[in-house]
Amino acid sequence: MANDGASSALLGDAGETDTGRADAAAIGARIDIVSDAICPWCYVGKRQLERALATLAGEGLNFQVHWNPFQLNPDMPPEGRDRAAYRAWKFGSTEKAAALDQRITEAAASVGLGFRTDLMTRTPNTIDAHRLIWFAGQNGDQDAAMEAVFRAYFIEGRDIGERGVLVDCAEQAGLPLPGAAAFLAGDVAGAEMRAADAAAREAGVSGVPSFFLDGYGLFSGAMPADTIAEALRRGRALLRDRQHA
Repeated sequence: MANDGASSALLGDAGETDTGRADAAAIGARIDIVSDAICPWCYVGKRQLERALATLAGEGLNFQVHWNPFQLNPDMPPEGRDRAAYRAWKFGSTEKAAALDQRITEAAASVGLGFRTDLMTRTPNTIDAHRLIWFAGQNGDQDAAMEAVFRAYFIEGRDIGERGVLVDCAEQAGLPLPGAAAFLAGDVAGAEMRAADAAAREAGVSGVPSFFLDGYGLFSGAMPADTIAEALRRGRALLRDRQHA
């Protein structure tokens, strides 16, 4: 497992009780995913992780998943940009951007996701989306909120930089309304999301999704489900061996 020191500092210490002693049942049970809401590989990786977790649950191994912010485009203006023009600039040509869209659409289809890049007209700023995921972690189901945001962008082609769209995502995730709407109307946790993004970069995260177990780096990328499952088995065993050494 890579980047042990930096990753642990970034994501905090897992498996600790209030007295600071390790809770043996919690060791190797916390998965942190560093991701961006407009990262197609993060959505594909989420599906692969879900398959891996179902396999591991059948073996009696259970985990808690936490989502952490990263910005693929940290300099994106609050209103976002026209997606076609921005991607042609970012990747060098319209043709290369289209080829990348085709690649991610095929990868998504392989895990049952029907990406509609033809409906995606804006590349948004994702700070508010990350704020919503943070809010969900305090008030409900963070994973359901992440799913709703991914679906809005990749399947429905909606602009997740718009707060009204994110309110819809909050409702779909079963978050308390109008609390979520009031939260999104302000800027609570905005600075924290930017700080977490910066901390991830300082800790060595350069690509997403990046997966951590109890704060220790496992791997980056949308790995196949069986690869994820084996990494989690090995990671959990290693962490528990360390605890009892």
